Amino acid sequence: MEKTIRLTTAQALVKFLDQQYVSFDGKETKFVEGIFTIFGHGIAVGLGEALDQDPGNLKVFQGRNEQGMCHTACAFAKQNNRRKIIACASSVGPGAANMVTACADATVNHIPLLVFPADTFASRQPDPVLQQLEVDSSLAVTTNDAFKPVCKYWDRINRPEQLMTAMISAMRVLTDPAQTGAVCIALPQDIEGEAADFPEYFFQKRVHRITRQMAAEEEIVDVVEKIRRSKKPLVIVGGGVKYSEAGETVAKFCESFRIPFGETQSGKSAIASSNPMCLGGIGVTGTSAANAIAGKADLIIALGTRLSDFTTGSKRQFKSGVSVVTINVNRFDAYKMDAVKAVGDLKATLKEVAKHLKNLGYTSSYKDEIEKAKDKWNKEMERLSAIKYTGKNFKPMIEARDPRTLPEFHELTGAILTQTAAIATIRRCIDKKANIVTAGGSLPSDLQRMWTTDESGAYHAEYGYSCMGYEVSGALGVKLAQPGKEVYTFLGDGSFLMMHSEIATAMQENAKINILVFDNCGFGCINNLEMTHGIGSMATEFRYRDAEGKLSGSLIPIDYAMIGQGYGLKTYTVRNVEELEAALKDAKKQKISTLIDLKVMPKTMTDGYESWWDVGLAAVSESEDVRKCRKEVEEGRRQARKY
Repeated sequence: MEKTIRLTTAQALVKFLDQQYVSFDGKETKFVEGIFTIFGHGIAVGLGEALDQDPGNLKVFQGRNEQGMCHTACAFAKQNNRRKIIACASSVGPGAANMVTACADATVNHIPLLVFPADTFASRQPDPVLQQLEVDSSLAVTTNDAFKPVCKYWDRINRPEQLMTAMISAMRVLTDPAQTGAVCIALPQDIEGEAADFPEYFFQKRVHRITRQMAAEEEIVDVVEKIRRSKKPLVIVGGGVKYSEAGETVAKFCESFRIPFGETQSGKSAIASSNPMCLGGIGVTGTSAANAIAGKADLIIALGTRLSDFTTGSKRQFKSGVSVVTINVNRFDAYKMDAVKAVGDLKATLKEVAKHLKNLGYTSSYKDEIEKAKDKWNKEMERLSAIKYTGKNFKPMIEARDPRTLPEFHELTGAILTQTAAIATIRRCIDKKANIVTAGGSLPSDLQRMWTTDESGAYHAEYGYSCMGYEVSGALGVKLAQPGKEVYTFLGDGSFLMMHSEIATAMQENAKINILVFDNCGFGCINNLEMTHGIGSMATEFRYRDAEGKLSGSLIPIDYAMIGQGYGLKTYTVRNVEELEAALKDAKKQKISTLIDLKVMPKTMTDGYESWWDVGLAAVSESEDVRKCRKEVEEGRRQARKY
């Protein structure tokens, strides 16, 4: 007769999580580091009791905002190349709903995120309970049903025994490179405390093997044939290159066959920026080097990328009729843009492709185009790095319809610091091996173009979901993953205002992060989108409401350094390059987290370079500027690929 252990559902869950491991390339790693939680109604006396009684080797982290703690968990998993996770648990209702955004973020970016939202009573006897969402068309529906469309696996434990099959399925998805994303296991609060006799073998150590599955030989032959016939191919390095740990393999491939490569946000830092074949970021937020070469390439070799609209310039980045080859572990992504595909582990499959090409004596037909494109971009980098605000005659890099904005901001703050000069200064001053983090807004655009690093994995951007508010939480996750490295997070004032609550957790964990708040008094990126499409500054600058009832009054000054001081951070306010250099130098010496409030002139971010982005601009408008821009949108759509 099999041995059993009598435990509550919550106790069994904790015991199970503590015994999960992954193995990749022969290296075994404990998979679940701990649990992030904000204890509240529906979880405090169930899962809370289990963790209080015996957490095993799981570390309990205290979050401040449920979305924020999930972003931290996502960043932790991403920085660990998806080999480690921190689970997240919340209360019923609003606590659970707060995690939905982060789950979408994880699923879009193929990052393993395991969430345990508390749920209403399975018995329904005390309904409606505190924080319960009632749907009169079905009493089975709760807030947690909102997780279904944003998760790769969803389950609800209505009986203690169901925990076993649910958690095995959860681990299947979380450890699958092709299918990983968010997993939601809803825990009805009464079931958390219910007991059952669980078989002992359920709690044995489990090692989930992440294997390198080779693409089919026929697919490899198809890919090789496409590359063999190409004269000027271009590689796109996506996030899959990082997760497959294929950076060296891809670098060798590109160098051996003289094929240049552009990087996606997720793929950046998978290969050293100094690699002679590296053209930097590609697409809407790409460099002139990558986009110029992309426009003339006769074959696109997409490695481990989702081929988002920012990467493909809304499918107009490449010349008409160009063929696409994909190598991707995810079949869905491999099929995009009608590609000739090889579905399998990127590193293993590319090595096989390289063998075939070597036997064929293949090399590209590039002459000096790569070097010329890189040289032209390097000169542009020098120009961007040296831009200073000069007053009345200063010409903003992005269109500014309101002539008040720049002089008003300068008068308000005393700033002369431009965004591009600030980024160049930071890149020059911080440690070469430091990790940087960014997410939504204009900063990812500038950083994808301007940031260079030879440190593997040192560039950490969340841009698949472009989730503003990720940056502070993400920096904490990166620091928890690699505590020996300095972490700098780049975010705008708009993102900072959305979410900075996990600063308190960083202080609690004594995890030093450096927060760089670029204050330009507004949602600068979207303001640029409006301005460059003929629209006025509609609710994107931070201004008081004026006498006419419009949001067109004077700019609203906010002291972000003072907010940081309230958390106990070491803070600085900088208005020029010299003050920024001094702040960065002093921040290195600090043992606690720091915040630098950069007063940065609006409209001083980088502009586009030989790319295009499709947006849903009005087809009917009284504005002549809008009508003109609409014609440009329509022309772009005519030139873009249809699928």
